[in-house]
Formats: sequence, structure tokens, C-alpha cells
Amino acid sequence: MPLIMMTGYPSSGKSTRALELKRLFEARLSEPLHQHRRLTVQIIDDASLGVTHDAYSKPSAEKIARGALLSAVERLVSRETIVIADTPNYIKGLRYQLYCISREVSTTQCLVHCAISIDAARKINRDRGPDGYPDALFEELVMRYEEPNPAAKWDSPLFTVIQHDPVDELPFDAIWDALVEQRAPPPNFATAMKPVSETNYLFELDKMTLDIISALLESQKSGVPMSEVVVPGTKDKVHMPGRNLTLSELRRYRMQFTKLNRQVPLKIDKISSQFVNYLNINL
Repeated sequence: MPLIMMTGYPSSGKSTRALELKRLFEARLSEPLHQHRRLTVQIIDDASLGVTHDAYSKPSAEKIARGALLSAVERLVSRETIVIADTPNYIKGLRYQLYCISREVSTTQCLVHCAISIDAARKINRDRGPDGYPDALFEELVMRYEEPNPAAKWDSPLFTVIQHDPVDELPFDAIWDALVEQRAPPPNFATAMKPVSETNYLFELDKMTLDIISALLESQKSGVPMSEVVVPGTKDKVHMPGRNLTLSELRRYRMQFTKLNRQVPLKIDKISSQFVNYLNINL
């Protein structure tokens, strides 16, 4: 059943709202009208994954944390479980990967954005003492945060709630309708027979991703370490991991990305930028 992604600045109240959502779902499912629905509600958070705040200060540790989240969501998302991903989810590329997982199992998903001013979040974070993020890491995560875009399919449907405002309630009825009462979109429509006018998509997907890995390999030939590499087809840059990338490693990421996007097609002009986002998450 549905996947709910929480997002917002650090200390924006994502966990508070996630727990509230869990209680609301369980209460609705206990009503006589809905007791036939054999659904459970599961929260995945950093604590359940064994992830500490320090993980977000080191790219290698954060990569492991993201991998643990994706694995947990893949394991738990099913027709019998409502999964609430109460993790930072501050990068659009990660939200896209979670979206793809929900599509692969033919279920619905949504994004709940806990909106709050940076100053208010900073004060709450400091008031939490040792349970909050270190000041420097808090500021870094705020700078890295990518605001959700309701026009993007992985950020939609989007529900925004003003956190720590007692009169701003979660739009639970709308969330319930979007996730439980609505049918999930079909998972494999991209693999169906395409009209001749769309056959160019797979060609462009293969070509653009190949051009990017070729550019990355070419950039390494100079022997000069680079922190960022400009690649064809996008203004976005690939953030290098501080070591040389191997051809087999890049081929593996390309294969994973193309497999995902044969099932959930992108607009052709977005392929390069989304592949760069995918690499930046996984490298």
C-alpha cells in the first residue's frame, strides 16, 4: 500500500507529523467501515535504520544511510503496509528513487512537506540540545535542501503543513483519499508497445547516459583530481567521490538508471539532469 515521504528542514517536525499520521491511519482503519482493510502502518526513521546525525556530515556514511533507507522501503512497501519514510529526504534525487520503488510495486505515494522558517527550525534544533544536529551540520543541511516541486511526479501529490502551528492540521482526509481510495498508476506502462513517435525515447535514454559516463571517464585521463565534472546535456555537475571511477562501476549505475526509467519514462530533456542526480546520490 501507500508510501508517504516526509520532507522538510532539520527540526521542522517531520517525526511529530509522522507519528500523528500513524495514529490517524490506525484510528481510521479501526472504524467499522474500514475494518475489512487488512493494513498496518510502519514508520521508517533514522533510529530504526541505525543512522545517526553524524552520517549526514560524511558523503560515504550518508550514501550508506540512503542505501539502508531504500532497502527498507523496498522490503516493507506492499499491499498490506502503509509505509511512512520519516527521514530527511531533502534531495530530489532520493525522492525520485523512492517514487520509483512505489511505482514498481504498483502502489500510491505522496510527499508531506513540513514547512517552517529557517530561524524557527534553528531555534528548535538548538533547544533540543544533544538530540539536535550540530550547528554547522544544521546550516549545511539547510543549504543542501531542495524544495519540493508539485509539478514533479516524484513530489506529487504534495501536502504542505506549517509545522508547530497548532491550528494548521494535517489534511488527513485528502491524504487518505489520495493514497487509499485512489488506484495506483500502472507500474509498467513504459514497457508496453509504444507508438512509432515514442520509439526515440529508449534511443535517447541509452545515448545520453552513455555520453555522460564517457565524459566522466575522459575527465579522469588528465590525472588531475576534480571535485566536479561538467557533462553533456545538462548544467548540473557530477560531484566526484575523491577517487577514480571505474568503467564497470559507471556501467552498473547506468544499467540501474535505465532499468528504472524504462518503467517510468522521463521527458527526454530531463534525462541527463536526472542521471546526474542519480549519480550524485549513489557515488
